[in-house]
Amino acid sequence: MYLGRLPLLVLCCALAAPAQAGDANARAWLERMTRALSTGNYEGRFFHLSDSRSEAMRIIHRVERGRVTERLVSLDGSGREIIRNDREVVFYMPDQRTVLVERRTEGGSLLGTVPSYSASLEGYYSIETGEAGKTLGRRTQVILVKPRDQYRYGYRLWLDQETAMPLKSQLKDHDGNVIEQILFAEINFRERIPASDLKPAVDTEGFRWVRQDAQVPDTPGGAAGWSAMRLPAGFRLTTWRVQIMAGSSAPVRHLVFSDGLASVSVFIEPRDSESKPMRGLARLGAAFAYSRDLDGHQVTAVGEVPAATVEVIASGVIRAATDADAEASSTDPAAARSPGKEPPP
Repeated sequence: MYLGRLPLLVLCCALAAPAQAGDANARAWLERMTRALSTGNYEGRFFHLSDSRSEAMRIIHRVERGRVTERLVSLDGSGREIIRNDREVVFYMPDQRTVLVERRTEGGSLLGTVPSYSASLEGYYSIETGEAGKTLGRRTQVILVKPRDQYRYGYRLWLDQETAMPLKSQLKDHDGNVIEQILFAEINFRERIPASDLKPAVDTEGFRWVRQDAQVPDTPGGAAGWSAMRLPAGFRLTTWRVQIMAGSSAPVRHLVFSDGLASVSVFIEPRDSESKPMRGLARLGAAFAYSRDLDGHQVTAVGEVPAATVEVIASGVIRAATDADAEASSTDPAAARSPGKEPPP
């Protein structure tokens, strides 16, 4: 994941032009992949491999008159489905007899472990061309997306040379270990997909329906009275919501920070004074979580990112001053003498 040092200046000069050309070629491949994922009609079966677990999935992607609809189905017994259009994402969870509806707030594909290209990513990742080979009997081109610092993971992609579709994708840590991957067992490109293929197979009679509307932040770093300081370079608050979660007696604030590729969720919930706060780092399958106690609240950051990333983000969470706090500070001499004091709960 790192560029080795070349001992001779003459070799550096000789290799400079091909390296730049290779980067441009890799960028073009990622741009093709992003277009293929978003503009084509396809359906296929793939395996999602993570933390020694394997799950078989089916994906259907339909584009009709410029509108994209996707359906993702678990084939391993839970019966869970996700259906996403240009407005919302619907999670069908028959094992919990629940349907969760959220407003769509981000692009990309429902395929996990596949990055979407944007020019801003190159400030935090290098993009390189790897070797050519074969996957599913089709010729492929390997593309490497390598992190420039310790706060994010890298990707290795096997792209179909004809269509640029990712037939295989790996999420890798700084030591080259594979954390998570998807591998297609079958993929079919279709001229047209009927709308009936995008309807859920789940019978939702008697299910509980929950709607949780995510909000796009209108202030830099602030959401629902909370903000984060000292974010790793490139990360910013992209969405937030207040939601009810299983096991929690009060609404939980859910903030999402992303660099456009990696993402971290921060959950903030009031803590019962009789309960023991969680503190420190934990491993959750392919993800890391870091928890701390703040102002009577439990703050937990979790994401498929290096441990340092969730720790930095969770440690930087603060309660943001409200307009009422600012007004009180301007009239209360005691408050004026303590400008660094956080607002009371």
